[in-house]
Amino acid sequence: MLHITNGESVSLLQSGLPGQVVFWNDVLAEGPVPRGLPLRELSRIRERFLADFFDLPHSEVSFAQRDETLAHFRDHEEVVLWFEHDLFDQLQLVQLLDWFAAQDLGQTRLSLVSSSSYLGPLRPEELPPLFQMRHTVTNAELKTAQAAWDAFRSPHPLDLAGLLNEDLSALPFLRSALLRHLQQFPDVSCGLARTEKQILHLTSGGLHQFGELFLADQKLEECIFMGDTTFRQYLNGLSKAKDPLLRQTGAEYQITTFGEQVLVGKADHVRANGINRWLGGVHLCEGAPLWRWNESTQTVTT
Repeated sequence: MLHITNGESVSLLQSGLPGQVVFWNDVLAEGPVPRGLPLRELSRIRERFLADFFDLPHSEVSFAQRDETLAHFRDHEEVVLWFEHDLFDQLQLVQLLDWFAAQDLGQTRLSLVSSSSYLGPLRPEELPPLFQMRHTVTNAELKTAQAAWDAFRSPHPLDLAGLLNEDLSALPFLRSALLRHLQQFPDVSCGLARTEKQILHLTSGGLHQFGELFLADQKLEECIFMGDTTFRQYLNGLSKAKDPLLRQTGAEYQITTFGEQVLVGKADHVRANGINRWLGGVHLCEGAPLWRWNESTQTVTT
């Protein structure tokens, strides 16, 4: 049996359940995830991005063993996917379901534990009951995942926005997750991603330490999907911009005058500081269309 889940915080190795465990360990909501690449080639792109994004030695970021284990999935009678309801997990889930949809499963059963609870905080003894509730992955789940993974990797976010109007009920947590991803596009009024906007609101409201900012930001999320290391990169981006929106003094972050102007829509972060980032298959950069999120209409526009 092969278990695949989001990361080492899930205590499958201590649960007493039989089988091998693979941790997917990719922050797909950040960085390039372009269309048209086989898994290993995409993994190389992701490895390079994650090493740079988190300032890690490239030698420490490798998906080679993960991908090799996945390639030999037919050595197992069953593959169990363990994923929860937030954006981080739903993107990993649709990536895997899309990959399995293109495989000949042979005699291997593909099953899913789809959880509305965060798997990481669960005690090892709480996982076997979830395992007993797993179900065999359906064709509807596979087709929905294929559509979502293709739209997520599209260079045109209208594909993903349009998918929100389709029937995604086969994967009941997917729609809200994809909507949250679209909210990371620059806002039409100020050029801030939702996470950036939340950070500025919190600092403007009197929170200045990393720990209190991170915990307060999590409380603003319908489903927590961002870890503390990723959150710190957003703080760094706001404080190290050409025209900074935050000022870092020691361990404290203070909103700048420019940050206050952006927060109330009197200035635009992207116009002042430019942008060079990937959201799935969309590269927001100079010379490319600047796609923005309109919260009031729930649409993307240029």
